[in-house]
Amino acid sequence: MRVVRASGVGVFVVMLWMAFAILAGAQDKMAPTKSEDPARIDEIWQKASAKYDGARQVILKHVDEVNQKGPLRADWQSLGGYQVPDWYRDAKFGIFIHWGVYSVPAFGNEWYPRNMYAEGSEEYKHHVATYGPPDKFGYKDFIPMFKAEKFDAAAWAQLFKEAGAKYVVPVFEHHDGFAMYDCGLSDWTAAKMGPNRDLWGELAKAVRQEGLHLGASSHRVEHNFFLETGRKIRSDVNDPENAALYGPAHTWLTNKNGTPLSNDFTYVSEAWTQDWLARSAEIVEKYHPDVMYFDWWIGQPSVRAALTRFAAFYYNSNQQAGRPAGVINFKDYAMQEDAGVLDIERGQSANIRPRYWQTDTSVSNRSWGYIENDTFKTPEFIVGQLVDIVSKNGNLLLNIGPRSDGTIPGPVQQVLREVGAWLKVNGEAIYGTRPWRIYGEGPTKVVEGSFHDEDTKPYTAEDFRFMTKGSTLYAIELGWPAKGEAIVRSLAAEVAGESRIASVELIGSESKVTFQQSVDGLHIWVPDKAPGKYAYAFRIRFAGN
Repeated sequence: MRVVRASGVGVFVVMLWMAFAILAGAQDKMAPTKSEDPARIDEIWQKASAKYDGARQVILKHVDEVNQKGPLRADWQSLGGYQVPDWYRDAKFGIFIHWGVYSVPAFGNEWYPRNMYAEGSEEYKHHVATYGPPDKFGYKDFIPMFKAEKFDAAAWAQLFKEAGAKYVVPVFEHHDGFAMYDCGLSDWTAAKMGPNRDLWGELAKAVRQEGLHLGASSHRVEHNFFLETGRKIRSDVNDPENAALYGPAHTWLTNKNGTPLSNDFTYVSEAWTQDWLARSAEIVEKYHPDVMYFDWWIGQPSVRAALTRFAAFYYNSNQQAGRPAGVINFKDYAMQEDAGVLDIERGQSANIRPRYWQTDTSVSNRSWGYIENDTFKTPEFIVGQLVDIVSKNGNLLLNIGPRSDGTIPGPVQQVLREVGAWLKVNGEAIYGTRPWRIYGEGPTKVVEGSFHDEDTKPYTAEDFRFMTKGSTLYAIELGWPAKGEAIVRSLAAEVAGESRIASVELIGSESKVTFQQSVDGLHIWVPDKAPGKYAYAFRIRFAGN
């Protein structure tokens, strides 16, 4: 056997090649990381975010100092004494805003940043065909394209006021992890890249100049798992250099039985809950929102201790500063029911709820954020929904999705203006009202619960909803009577506890209406011409009041 001895140069070349091969394998930053230990994944995110550890600790210390002064403790028994402020109970109608980097691809919905990494999804197919594979063009690469160059905060605020809204709730940070405000705990913010503007700081000033209340929505807590799809494939989510934006991206585990504890099993570190608490508290300190809206995952058990600390801090800091009590919106089971205001997503209540509540839904039928070729709800649908919700002791928070350049689509503006025109005429039957002894009458029943708001059949002229203000009863008829006669069955002559009706007026009409209270109901003969396009409010007063 002949032995061939390699020269010194040859050995060096082979060793160098092997070193490069090993190094290349070690530096394949895009390789899937789904199988990695979650604690290690979380450690990478913590390291990437470490530059803000000091600032985070300062905020957390401030939270505890505020809570030590009280009066509320960070526990559900103490927080259960919360009272919903009158301004919110009087407001009835608010505007929700989903705007962010996801408005650049404008495809699918606002979960595009998650779904673009999910192989086989329509978003993934669209992304690869339009921008390339996610290891070449990731979600972060949309940020320079998000310029908001036509954003005019004053014009937005004027539109919202014209729409009849009394409060405005922009999403300060969505599941994608990109802050739309001047966050002092992250580099990945609109103030530091993309538009390089504190977008929501500008809107906060404009909204308040119009006399509207400012809210803030944070979906930050869901970011804990949101980008996990990118860990299953070759993508930029796996690159540690992007961990401060994408991380920690833990596996989202759910219970197949769909119990309220269905999300308990996802890895959630204490570092994550502390970061969430600090970011939420920073929003309160910088922008003083009158509403703090949280999405559903604050109910995850690992988050609840931080949630009670935040709730106490929010309520305590408002009281100590002499501000209104504030409102925390929560979903499902996330908070003790007397500690905030329940929000029913894209859904309603079948009856009057004794505790004040809110519906949030989108003017879009398909998305919360802007997407191309969208379809929208009609003004009539929204007005009918608003009337039903108010009659049942709730508010309507209506969402819009602006384009990435900062413009609000024309069809959306038209819907808002038509709702505002209706409220301009009929607002006295909505703002500042309280529920009557029953919410209404008629054949059309609401399909109760989340994600059913479009399942309710169209209202008819036999459907009425009732509200009160002082000694006045408002009966809103959700259709125009075809034969010129409206009959309110709940106001029959022998209805127990009711006085004789002294007057009936049709709001918005210069014509007088005639009426008769009979054993089968209150008969109202209306003029030939309706005073609007939909939903007609009668002002009813009783003798002796």
